[in-house]
Amino acid sequence: MSDPIDPISATPATGLSRRSLLQGTAGMAGILASGISPAIAQEKITLRYLGTAVNQDKTIAEKFEKDTGIKIQYVAVTTDDVTKRAVTAPNSFDLIDTEYFSLKKIVPTGNLKGIDVKKIKNADKITPLFTTGTVAGKAVGDQGTAPKKVIFLEGEKSKVFAKSPTQFMSLIPTVYNADTLGIRPDLIKRPINSWAELLNPEFKGKTAILNIPSIGIMDAAMVVEAMGLYKYPDKGNMTKAEIDLTIKTLIEAKKAGQFRALWKDFNESVNLMASGEVVIQSMWSPAVTAVRTKGIACNFQPLKEGYRAWAAGFGLPATLSGRKLDGAYEFINWFLDGWAGAYLNRQGYYSAVLDTAKSKMEAYEWAYWMEGKAATQDIKSPNGDVLAKAGAVRDGGSYEARMGGIACWNAVMDENEYMVRKWNEFVAA
Repeated sequence: MSDPIDPISATPATGLSRRSLLQGTAGMAGILASGISPAIAQEKITLRYLGTAVNQDKTIAEKFEKDTGIKIQYVAVTTDDVTKRAVTAPNSFDLIDTEYFSLKKIVPTGNLKGIDVKKIKNADKITPLFTTGTVAGKAVGDQGTAPKKVIFLEGEKSKVFAKSPTQFMSLIPTVYNADTLGIRPDLIKRPINSWAELLNPEFKGKTAILNIPSIGIMDAAMVVEAMGLYKYPDKGNMTKAEIDLTIKTLIEAKKAGQFRALWKDFNESVNLMASGEVVIQSMWSPAVTAVRTKGIACNFQPLKEGYRAWAAGFGLPATLSGRKLDGAYEFINWFLDGWAGAYLNRQGYYSAVLDTAKSKMEAYEWAYWMEGKAATQDIKSPNGDVLAKAGAVRDGGSYEARMGGIACWNAVMDENEYMVRKWNEFVAA
């Protein structure tokens, strides 16, 4: 979707594109008015953006370069390798997009520079979910690595998380969401309202769980609690005994033939659901959307026990300086300015600054994606695919209902090595 005059690449007063402004004296005036460093505009730079392919969107990079002249070079690796690079090769990137749970491994190395919130134009508008752990004034579940526990640093060069807000953030949030089970309502044909259904023998041979240990075990813990087998003090930081109980429950279910598959790949989860081989499984919101674009019924199902949340953010390597540092701050500011947020919201993710994203979305889009209201016209993805027909309501309802229903957050446990070893026993069982 495009506006007649793009507010990011045009000046409000004239509607002229930045390209036409970059000619002669008017060009310099335009640069200064936009807040872009003249040094950056005069000498093109390339920012090496380390992250997973999921968040590295070609359209976002192209839009940013068009607006600022700064090029983004994506360096796509796995979630684990993002962390490994941050710990072992901080000079190999200029910007990192990583999950908050990885910070407990990265920050103690001193390889991340605290991000100065005084240089972030919309810092005070970042959703309080990250800064205070609240949605609409109410605290949400903080088991696991809730962002509020790790978002502030004691100083720019600190290796320690601050216990209260400071001038320096570890990461500026990019995308986040709350995950749950995906179901095929046309094949199940009855209400599903609990995580316990994943291990219900009624669906024997037609369920699947995510085979990424640190996330899969959180889904399993949600199931264990929902079945009434055990209540964890912190699902995101289990003891060895709690890990044993969780894995034992999974192995028993697997040996009984409960699982059709253990999936690792986004497309694999889509294909399992679209084919009908699986009717209930761990699922990500965009994967549910992908099934729907095939014309197949699929729900991202709200459950009474709540959601497992995740969040990613932009970080800066400690060694970054000069024009590249200025360019990285320019990218973060641009990312929070609305266009990227609206683009991500249209994919079913949530953006860090809701106000600016709202200003770049049509009223009917905002009502559907963020307010839980019925669509007044067809809802389309950024590339024009119809995601929901007029009259449809978003699964999970409003932002407040979805993000206010968080039970726990993705995490890396103190007993992570033991947990991975036990998880592999489950996979091999």
